[in-house]
Order: sequence, then C-alpha cells, then structure tokens
Amino acid sequence: MHIVIAPDSFKGTLSSSQIIEIISAEGRRHFPEAKVTGVPIADGGEGTLQAVLATRSGKLRRIAVSNPLFEKTEASYGIFEDSAGETSALIEMAEASGLTLLSPARRNALKTTSYGTGELIADALKRGARSITAAIGGSATNDGGMGAMTALGFRFLDNHDRIVTPVGENLIRVVRIDTSGILPELREKISVTVMCDVRNPFTGPDGATYVYGPQKGASDEALARLEEGMLHFADVIKRDLGKEIKEIPGAGAAGGLGGAFCAFLDGKLKSGIRTMLDLVRFDSIIENADLIITGEGRADGQSAQGKVLWGIGTCAGEKEIPVIAVVGGMLPEARKLYDCGITAIVPALNCAMPLADVLNHSEELLHDAAERTFLLLKAGMTFVS
Repeated sequence: MHIVIAPDSFKGTLSSSQIIEIISAEGRRHFPEAKVTGVPIADGGEGTLQAVLATRSGKLRRIAVSNPLFEKTEASYGIFEDSAGETSALIEMAEASGLTLLSPARRNALKTTSYGTGELIADALKRGARSITAAIGGSATNDGGMGAMTALGFRFLDNHDRIVTPVGENLIRVVRIDTSGILPELREKISVTVMCDVRNPFTGPDGATYVYGPQKGASDEALARLEEGMLHFADVIKRDLGKEIKEIPGAGAAGGLGGAFCAFLDGKLKSGIRTMLDLVRFDSIIENADLIITGEGRADGQSAQGKVLWGIGTCAGEKEIPVIAVVGGMLPEARKLYDCGITAIVPALNCAMPLADVLNHSEELLHDAAERTFLLLKAGMTFVS
C-alpha cells in the first residue's frame, strides 16, 4: 500500500510538515508495511516557498529588502534549474510584504508598499531567472502593485515630474508612467505566473480595497481614499500602457499587485493550488498511490472553490485515487467537497471545547483523528476481504 499525505497547514496551529509527521506516525503504526510519502502543500500564501523546496531541489536565496514600511529586513525566494539549464524563481510575497511582518498596531494600507516583493523579483532576474512564479497571498499592501513595479525600474511621476513614493495614499498623485528605466532583463522574454485564488477585480465594491483593505489597517475614510487612488491608477495604466485592468478577475489580489503583474509584466493569473501541484510535480508523486490523505484547518463551502482540498480531490479524481481529508473542523457546506474528488472528511475536533483548548491540544487531536482514520480503513479492508 502506498499512502501519499499532502496537507495544507492548519493556520495558527500546525504546519504542513507537522501534520505529515503526525499522520505518518499513525499510518505506520497501523499499516507498518505501507509506503508513506509526505508532500507539504500550500496554495499561494504564506508557506508556499518552503512547501515547494521540501519537494523539489532548489536553492533558497536570502537577501536584504524593504518590508511593507520601507524598513530593512531580510527575505527569501527560491531559485530552480531544470535539466535544460533554464533558471526559474519562486517568489513568496509574504516574505517581503506580508501582513504578518507588521503588528496589528502598525498596519496601515495608506502607508505600506510592495517594494520589497519587487526587490526579490529584481534579484531573481539579475541571477538569470526568466520564468517567475509569484505567490501573492497574505499581503499587507494596497498600493496597486506600484511598489513592486518601482523596484523593477518603472517610474511613477506626479504633475511636477517628481517620482512618487510607491504607497497606497500616493496612487492618486500618479499622472505619468515612465518605462525608460526598467531593468534590462525585462526587455528580454520572461514569463510571469501569478498564484491567485481570489476573483476580486482591481476596483469596485468587490475589489482589492473594500474587501481586503480593512484587515490591512484601513479605516472607512482611508478606504475611500485608497479606492479613489486605485481607480485613478487604473486609468493612468490604461492610457500609458494600453491595459485595462479594472475588471480582470483576480486583479485585486494582494492590494492590486495581481493587476499590476498583468499590466506591466504580461503576467498570467492562475489557480494557486493548481500551480502548486504543478510545481511539486504532484501527478508523478501520486502515480502509484493507493490512498491520498490531505487536510486543512477548516473544511467549508469555500474549500470546494479552488482551495487545497478541491485541488487535491480533482487531481486524484482524474486517476481514481480515493482521498480522505483530515481537517481541524467541518461546516455543513463542506459536503460540496464530495463532488470534487474527496471521498471522506474526518474532523479532528472530537468534542465541544473552547477555542483555546483546541489550539493548545491540536497535536493530540490530530493524532486521534489520524488514528480513527486508519482504524476505519482497517475495518473497511476487513469487510471487503
């Protein structure tokens, strides 16, 4: 028997690697002859870089960059080389421009920048990467991607031809985009894939600002200022670059960085989990698998809409491999996953308890859920035989 364990993290409690370790231990205890393969999974947010490097050979490069408030920090990205000698890079936005880099009191979408993410991309380009994959979940920014593009040599000028500091509150001041000083590497043929699971447009009531701005420290007054700036910035992009980005599904991801990638770098927005599965070569990993065990912190209706469980289930369904999702908790709408290749869902929560107790006992709860899963498998195998 070959069991592949491929979970997302249980955010705030257990990492993908910890989950793999716990479920693997229970699997080997109940099925000692089984081959167990662990594959950490992420869908474009925090942890994507480490998940890919755990499966694929590549180098982690760490450099000095600007954090969301222009303070110097260090951030990492991955460099990979294929058999043909082609170099690619995986950029995780959360490393340089992530919300978790700032305490709640310091989050301010008017003042934050994606500049550090651009610095990571610039370094990768200078090191020969011509294929860039950007995981843009977990951002602290609402600057329309102006910060990242500034780091790549694009200049955003005001009505006095002065360079605008690339933060959210200054989007409204941009009157011209100057492309004459872009990095030489950008004049070569490059490809940019953006891991993006949200469908929010660049502007509007469902756009970057109004949906995600509040969690990035924007007050009602700030939201109005930011939205005005985003609308204006999109108009300048359309005039100077000939790209209409306001209504592109996913352009509002990461405070508008999704749209900036489309407009400035001809980036392609793709499903985060699908891209992740391609990066780790998941099809090859599960080629001879008899069972896949996946999981995430909470299974709900959203899980069936392009999230990790959906991605694993649909991929496995194409090969007719059963999939069990071991999850922290489960809401009734999670039943939609049964139409997406998930065979069964096993919640780790085994009784009513305060959230603090759940967090403090996450490891033993997962051990219990994994044990129940393998005991049920044993019972099923006995019944079939």
